[in-house]
Amino acid sequence: MTLQTIHEVDTSPISQADSLLTDLDPLWRAVETEMRTRGNDIHIPISFAFAERLCRVYPEADALVVRVAILLHDTGWARVDETKIISEGFGANWRHADIRYEHEVKGCDIAREVLPGLGYSAEFVTRVTDIIDGHDTRPVSHSFEDSLVRDSDRLWRFTTAGIALASGWFGQTPSSYCARLRTDILPELITAAGREMAVSELERSESLLRTAVL
Repeated sequence: MTLQTIHEVDTSPISQADSLLTDLDPLWRAVETEMRTRGNDIHIPISFAFAERLCRVYPEADALVVRVAILLHDTGWARVDETKIISEGFGANWRHADIRYEHEVKGCDIAREVLPGLGYSAEFVTRVTDIIDGHDTRPVSHSFEDSLVRDSDRLWRFTTAGIALASGWFGQTPSSYCARLRTDILPELITAAGREMAVSELERSESLLRTAVL
């Protein structure tokens, strides 16, 4: 699939039925407090936008599961020790830090608290929490929806906003963080569309941030 094809799909209008399915404003409002930790109010909306794009490219996915899971996936950071988020969650051993497992568990707790009251079934909640639980720490995806959430979660890192935030979290310059994106994060993307989006976004960010000279 070419990047041109992806863009054509991205800009296609959402059907009326799809729009009704994805009116998620009540859910956004329900977790507003959890959005104010660790840059979630920047990270999650951008990741959500990538999820929207990927769902258009891959209409066979259950788009509502993907959208709800990406919206809630990092809310658990609001319920861990905030003083340890950077020192442990983004330290040398960040992939295996206990606090990363903890934020996944807390994110599942939040999903179970807010979703039933908004009309979501127990089966739907389980599908969402199965994705949230392990989205950072589980080595493999267990469903296509899980794959789209994982790619969306990583794709935001390739944007200028993602680079600005994450390079600071990891104590790197934008240039060195962009290099890390190419070597470490790009290979983790699962879908062809996700990889093409990442390359396009990274090239745009590197040009804007003048990483060749800075």
